[in-house]
Amino acid sequence: MHTTTSEKIREQFAPMAIYKDPASTNSLFAGRNLPSFVKDFLLKRYINPDGTVDRQKLTIFLDQVIPKEGTEVKDKLGEGKEVTLLCRFIVYIDLVKGLRRFGIPDLGIKTTEGVIPEYVYTKHPGELVDGEKWGIIKLSVLPDDDGKKNHVEMVDYKPFKPYKSVDIAYLRNAREAFTTREWIDVLLSAMEYDADGFESMTQKLEFISRLLIFVEPRLNTVELAPKGTGKSFVFGNLSKYGWLVSGGKVTRAKLFYDKARQQNGIMKNHDFTAFDEIQTIIFQEPAEIQAALKSYLESGKTTIDNNEFSSECGLMLMGNIPLNENKRPINYRYFDSLPQSFRESALLDRFHCFIEGWHLPRINEGIIYKGWTMNVEYFSEILHSMRTQNIYGLLFDQLVGKDKDADTRDTKAVKKIAVGYMKLLFPHWTSVSQVDLDEFDMYCLQPAIRRRGIIKEQCHYIDPEFKTTMPNFWITDFNPTT
Repeated sequence: MHTTTSEKIREQFAPMAIYKDPASTNSLFAGRNLPSFVKDFLLKRYINPDGTVDRQKLTIFLDQVIPKEGTEVKDKLGEGKEVTLLCRFIVYIDLVKGLRRFGIPDLGIKTTEGVIPEYVYTKHPGELVDGEKWGIIKLSVLPDDDGKKNHVEMVDYKPFKPYKSVDIAYLRNAREAFTTREWIDVLLSAMEYDADGFESMTQKLEFISRLLIFVEPRLNTVELAPKGTGKSFVFGNLSKYGWLVSGGKVTRAKLFYDKARQQNGIMKNHDFTAFDEIQTIIFQEPAEIQAALKSYLESGKTTIDNNEFSSECGLMLMGNIPLNENKRPINYRYFDSLPQSFRESALLDRFHCFIEGWHLPRINEGIIYKGWTMNVEYFSEILHSMRTQNIYGLLFDQLVGKDKDADTRDTKAVKKIAVGYMKLLFPHWTSVSQVDLDEFDMYCLQPAIRRRGIIKEQCHYIDPEFKTTMPNFWITDFNPTT
């Protein structure tokens, strides 16, 4: 990235900017498996006025709240000491015993061992619900009510939310200081990648397309890419609002609703769920999952054992695909790289967007960003807040015309993708008069038509009844003064 763009970031996003120096900070966090949004929060907390990090103070804090070994925590708790941690934990509501439980998987504390007392969760309404959380928690070992056994009690909790809200107007004003090409480089830097490590604009845009599911509710995407292109990093590190499933068993109960525990699954309280290395995931009772997914992907709702499940969570399928010497897929039937249970045209047609991962660069040391950029915690909050900004959908409806007999799935998909690109690339467009029609066509509308078109074409290869032709979309005539 050009120095001027980096300095412009520092100028426009002064309170939220951070200087990234991976070589320096990686040693600070060695042995602690922390996502980027946590690292940036900690770095910002211990930053000196000149932009350097107070390494000593940060190290002391890390030693206090993020132990390298889980056994340290259990030893201290066993000695009757209180322990304060900054960590990821999972909340589970035990309806049988009327308890709100928690577990800390990274430290070996199970949900059967942890209890959240009423005074803690009533202090944070709406926070300690089912699912994965990040926060600073204080733990103590206390006896059960009957005195026969002990449990780990969460005696205090502070939500990990450095930005209680973000100012979208601030972002819009800042965006106007950058050209579109500069802004694309800004987004890459916020994802912790250096724009200079990409060979072309095609590569950059393909990479940024991974953020579409962060900003657009219920956008369903398939990405097939060679190994080593950073899939796991993007979806597992940049936002606490997403859930990455990497291998293992997946059940309908885990995804949607667990009838036995009367507990919602991971797709209830997350912005997106990403299946990484989908070839290695074992789907138990594939027919059940497939039926639930078909309904959910279509409408955002599905019925599980007479319980209606609804969510705004998008789904991402990520898999590897074999390429030839020209870095293009060996097989023109891309979906053959998906597991058998997903190779059904009626299911795949409900996906909106396809990312051609073979355009992406292989991640190497030279592509890791060093310089000023937005800190990841702020960036992730911006992406999350963009999901509820409906102005871009209204702009799309004013700007785009389509065939009267266009297939509804096609029109929905094109709108979702194009709106996602507007949110990412042109957040400062809030009225039709501000829209650059050439840029809208180039960066939003045409890519949306192409990405939905790939899904249609691949469904056709599975079932010839599926037509490959996309409807016509065009930019309508309008009066810029209205």
